[in-house]
Amino acid sequence: MPRPPDQDKRRELTDRIRAYLVRHGLAGLSLRPLARTLGTSDRMLLYYFGTKEAMVAEALALDERRPLRGARELLDALSPRTPADVRRFMEEIWRRFDAPDLRPALPLYLEIMTAGLIEPDRYGPLLRDVLTEWTDLLSSAFRNLGMTDVRARTEATLLVDATFGLLVASLTEGGRDPADTAFGVLLDRLEPGWHAT
Repeated sequence: MPRPPDQDKRRELTDRIRAYLVRHGLAGLSLRPLARTLGTSDRMLLYYFGTKEAMVAEALALDERRPLRGARELLDALSPRTPADVRRFMEEIWRRFDAPDLRPALPLYLEIMTAGLIEPDRYGPLLRDVLTEWTDLLSSAFRNLGMTDVRARTEATLLVDATFGLLVASLTEGGRDPADTAFGVLLDRLEPGWHAT
């Protein structure tokens, strides 16, 4: 019977794989160069993770600095009950996207989302998971305002998709300032529509 993978070693590899992905991105990712950099072999990476796609998914899912992880904790702490509460939550999330420990990883997350569109069989599940998790999180916030499930989901989808679009814009040549301004305008336009009736 084969020996089960060493979980401590797996976690160490996962952390190092995430760091590699942040530095080098997903485009052209090949197991052999990655394994060389990590001081292991491509066979060992497959032993621990099964496939390249599973490895990438795990490296992102276990990332303690993942924006979604902090967002869940913040949402629990704030327990928004009014449209203004939801706005404050979103403003804080937007601010966190610019944090020095997260900002360098944003291009990777956006690259993975793009790869999910280009190669839906390989990376589509990662794209769907990211969008679904954010939409689920915000749907719960909108349901707390008294919205129906359908309306809460619609409002959450609009806010998630617009926010991700502005995050992409913030990484372009225009920089963060125009995206910050646009995000404020977005919230100005959406907040009045977040009342339950």
